[in-house]
Amino acid sequence: MSEAATVDTHLHHEPAVEPVQSPLTPDSMGKLGMWLFLCADAMTFGCAIAAYGALRIGNMNWPIPSTILGIPSTAVMTFVLICSSVTMVEALSGIKHGNQAKFLKFMALTVLGGLIFLGLQAREWTHLIGTEGLSIKTSLFSATFFILTGFHGCHVTGGVIYLAVILLRGMSGKITMAKAGLVEVAGLYWHFVDLVWILIFTFVYLI
Repeated sequence: MSEAATVDTHLHHEPAVEPVQSPLTPDSMGKLGMWLFLCADAMTFGCAIAAYGALRIGNMNWPIPSTILGIPSTAVMTFVLICSSVTMVEALSGIKHGNQAKFLKFMALTVLGGLIFLGLQAREWTHLIGTEGLSIKTSLFSATFFILTGFHGCHVTGGVIYLAVILLRGMSGKITMAKAGLVEVAGLYWHFVDLVWILIFTFVYLI
């Protein structure tokens, strides 16, 4: 048998190798679950913002937001929330590199940023309800404002609790470099909350 025939016979009898597919790990499952939740939540916020826009365009008596809402104080709220996203990135970087002290410090700053945001929002609502006399029943503008900002505030509250639990687990030594995926999943949620607020600030306060 010639050498060419031998090679040809070997190739024909060699079994086909199936490509190896990596199984879903707990970390990737967590990310997938969070992304699915965020996609659904994004559609909810998108519909709410679109409804706000439709109501505003169709109402000739819609007030100019800057004459009622405190733009400077809300800009501070926005800045605080953006800074908390930066500290979230640093916290994730710390736990990924095994720097527990850095992780705890920046996670605590992230939680603090969320609490400051909620405190400033509570102050804004107190002023609008107590001083300006606005409520969810006053007008379409006030109704959509309180619904949008309140819905987002609920997300921030949930996020603060979520991150605080991770912080406490980190302080007790239960969040280590091996479990950095848990922090990454929480970071996805927190960055989403930040992005949604930027959209609300732009469409409700500035435009």
